[in-house]
Parts: sequence; structure tokens; C-alpha cells
Amino acid sequence: MTGIQWARLQADVDCALRRGAWYRVRAVGGLEATVEVGRHPQSVPSFLLQIVTAPPRRWTVVPRPAGAVRMPREWKRYAVCPSCHERVALPARTSTRSLTCDRCRGAFEIDWGEGYLAT
Repeated sequence: MTGIQWARLQADVDCALRRGAWYRVRAVGGLEATVEVGRHPQSVPSFLLQIVTAPPRRWTVVPRPAGAVRMPREWKRYAVCPSCHERVALPARTSTRSLTCDRCRGAFEIDWGEGYLAT
């Protein structure tokens, strides 16, 4: 591996990674990748990951996972901060272009057109 790499889930599966959040890659080998989750290594099947050399700097729009229990029921989709992984409710209008994260105070555009985990 040369340089820093980042990964996020590219499949709607239950595992230790949050949907839409980017994680630093420690190693990629064979069928597995090791990413940092809360400063701890976590092995994940590499075919479940999108791996890039620089994470995007926009909010990821994520559809509500099937069977989600730790988020408000009214959230049909939510956004994930590109900096700190905070999840927030999305405004009803797709005309909103950016959000400021209450947790890290970063202001980023919303990637409305990405289609992350679209079915």
C-alpha cells in the first residue's frame, strides 16, 4: 500500500462500520482489509469496501437501513459528516446545498447526486 487510503461500505450490510462514513485503511490484502474504527483495527471483507486515496469532502446521503433501531423512525434518509462521521437528519428539500455539523462545526456541501447504496 502506498500513501494513505480511505474506505467506506459499498454494500448495505451489518458490520462494525457505519454506512456513509470513511475510515482510514491500515492494510489491504487478499480478501480482507483492515480499517481503523475508533482507533482500533477492524477486519472487513475487501469486496464490501470502496477504497480511495482521498475521502470526499461532502456529506453522504444514506438511505435508512432495513431494521435500523438506533435512529428516529421519521428518518427515511440521513447525512453523514465527512469529517467526524456524525449522522444528522436531512432537510426535506433537495435544494439545500450545504450543512454545518453540530459536532465538529465543519461546513460541507451535501452530495445529493451520489446515489450511495441506492437500490
